[in-house]
Amino acid sequence: MKATGAGVAATSLGAMGFGAAEAAVAAHVRPLKLANTTETRNTCPYCSVACGIIIYSKGDVRKGERAEVVHIEGDVDHPTNLGTLCPKGAALKDFVQAPTRLTQPRIRKPGSDRFEDVSWDAALDRIARLMKHDRDANFLATNAEGLAVNRWTTTGMLAASATTNETAWTTFKVAKALGIVGFDNQARV
Repeated sequence: MKATGAGVAATSLGAMGFGAAEAAVAAHVRPLKLANTTETRNTCPYCSVACGIIIYSKGDVRKGERAEVVHIEGDVDHPTNLGTLCPKGAALKDFVQAPTRLTQPRIRKPGSDRFEDVSWDAALDRIARLMKHDRDANFLATNAEGLAVNRWTTTGMLAASATTNETAWTTFKVAKALGIVGFDNQARV
């Protein structure tokens, strides 16, 4: 019985990767796994925790190449998550490479039953033009008593929570400088 138990324990440890052969293979493979990739640190886009992630990609965008994400993992140097990721964060590679993921702006013209792709310049110009039109038509510079209030109450802004403090501060200041009163954050939704 003792010999059988020892044999089962040794076999189990070997199957779990504690054998000498498995350790030797892992020592040679691990350093080469991501050797030819570009490492980019980022923030997980899902919730307001703002976990740090490392994205590994092949291809250099700066050279005009299309970058392909080959691996995403938690950032062990990030103070929020220390390398751990929730199930949503662990599945980020599928999120990035999903065939249904939008990669450019789309617009549905009046009377149409489908969306059409537009350029980023066209989308941003349209957004800016519509915001200016609405702000010019609905901006309240003073209240009923004549006091300056500088309010734009017909447009709201929903900001992302997976961002740095500096970006969040800048976003809030831009919204308030425009006079936007309705400002909220994704973390509360």
